Amino acid sequence: MSIKKNFIDRAVISVQAGDGGNGASHFYRAKYVPLGGPDGGDGGHGGSVIFIAEEGLNTLLDFSYRREHKAQPGNPGMGKKKYGKQGQDRVVQVPVGTVVLTREGELVADLTRPGQREVIAKGGRGGRGNVHFATALRRAPKLAEKGEPGEERELILELKLLADVGLIGLPNSGKSTLLSSLSAARPKIAAYPFTTLTPHLGQVKIGGEAGFLMVDIPGLIEKASQGQGLGHEFLRHVERTRLLIHLVDIGFPEVKPLQAFKTINLELERYHPDLAKRPQIIALNKADLVIKPGELDALVRRFKKGGREVFVISAAARQGVLDLARRAYTLLKSLPTEAPFFPRAVEPRTGPQPRFILESMGSGCWRLKGREAEKWVAMTDFNNEEAVAKLKNIFYRLGITAAFKEQGAVSGDTVKVGKEEFYYREDM
Repeated sequence: MSIKKNFIDRAVISVQAGDGGNGASHFYRAKYVPLGGPDGGDGGHGGSVIFIAEEGLNTLLDFSYRREHKAQPGNPGMGKKKYGKQGQDRVVQVPVGTVVLTREGELVADLTRPGQREVIAKGGRGGRGNVHFATALRRAPKLAEKGEPGEERELILELKLLADVGLIGLPNSGKSTLLSSLSAARPKIAAYPFTTLTPHLGQVKIGGEAGFLMVDIPGLIEKASQGQGLGHEFLRHVERTRLLIHLVDIGFPEVKPLQAFKTINLELERYHPDLAKRPQIIALNKADLVIKPGELDALVRRFKKGGREVFVISAAARQGVLDLARRAYTLLKSLPTEAPFFPRAVEPRTGPQPRFILESMGSGCWRLKGREAEKWVAMTDFNNEEAVAKLKNIFYRLGITAAFKEQGAVSGDTVKVGKEEFYYREDM
């Protein structure tokens, strides 16, 4: 199995859940029923954006063409206590192994299992109709809520291929050749650096058993963890592997095997310290090109220092590759079924967070921020005096009214809250 040509493993997208439908302000009308009362129904909930991990996908290419994903809004409520229809969810298929992050690097979802569903953006709640606001003292309320806005966010998708064994090593160390000799994968192979420009997956069978999934990680050179070569793009795929086979080229005198081995391990450690601790099997490749057996024996002894496990192979001649595969299969049985990955570190928020922030933008203009404030303003119909009165009470309870007075806001000032804008009144 090989990754298709247009392999994309990172994408930036925007998702928008549907807004909730507006609640209805309506009164029951019927012949011979003089006091029918309010009967406005609720608005329907907005649809959510849902990601599903699909086993047959192996690239984020589609997200390069379609960056916006929106769910349907809910329908408004109606009279006779009829609820609005719920908005349809937007279901998006992503490859297994997709990690969803915010722009700041916070983890939103990690889709590692086929069929796994995750709500990425939640639809807004439908607004309540005026039937909910009737009381013994207020029998004919005109108040009805607007629908709650659906979640809207920009996200980063990263595909970290799910494989059991990762092949690592400098360019031309023989990773693609080994993959093709052990599986049905047919990556491009040639005697020049960066022949492999995309990761390739191959299913390695051991006897009559399923065996394991192996991935060829291209582009690893010195300073790969800093973005040199192609390593920065593809090091993320090493994260998902449970076992590493480290190929070292020993077939040419100008190559220094131990230095090559240390170079790759240093890049793994720089990418993430735990990655360098991942179990490794060393495969000294191109042994058929070594003329002096004594030199090979001495090299093997040097690599075995520290208890390292070493195999001498020739991927091109298929010498020793089956023994290497069998050993990898045996080791995998003793390792955890899932390897951890490393989301980017995000500076944790410390201490209690304010419920809102009021900022002066100058020239009689204010910006009010805060999840609660933004939600309630968005759900307020400013053409309805009862709705404005309700918002006034909410502002008072949250302490926003006091904050406006303390900072010197006057009637007529402009207040921006989320996507909404209104004029401030001193009696708010």
